Amino acid sequence: MAKVGYERIQEIQNPEIGVKRAILQWQIEGRTEDWIDARIRSIVTRKELTNEWKNRGIKDKEYGYLTNIISRKTFGVDVAAHKKAKGLKNHNLRDHMTDLELIFTMLGEKSTTAIAVSTDAQGLNENAEAAKSGGKIAGDAARTLEKKLGKRIVSPDNFLSGGKRVNDPEQLTLKKPK
Repeated sequence: MAKVGYERIQEIQNPEIGVKRAILQWQIEGRTEDWIDARIRSIVTRKELTNEWKNRGIKDKEYGYLTNIISRKTFGVDVAAHKKAKGLKNHNLRDHMTDLELIFTMLGEKSTTAIAVSTDAQGLNENAEAAKSGGKIAGDAARTLEKKLGKRIVSPDNFLSGGKRVNDPEQLTLKKPK
């Protein structure tokens, strides 16, 4: 336990150590380099958004509320439904997203951040409007791709089975795009 405590203190003092540890863990789990790159970028994008929200008066459970707005506008489902589609319970959803899910999540969050800044959104109501707009931008792009692919971006794929992606179509009850 002392060794783990020491390692975590080192990560606090030098965050790059923690990033390298995460990358190594994801490689061991069999994640692709593209997925790892997208996951790292998604962490940065999320941090930028939450910092912006904090500076704009967002508190506590409001983060989850705004995140669900972006998710519903981007994917047509909230975070809980997305986790359920993947068969996740106490897992981090983003650690089980596909490359495309991560990319569209980042687009929704990055768009929301840019809109909040450009409109100088303050408080929950104005940031909710920014979240709706940002999520819609990502959602429009996702639906365009879904039409081309003939399938949904939200996928039951996850990494619950020892690093191998699990795909159980029975877990996903979402309608295909029109």
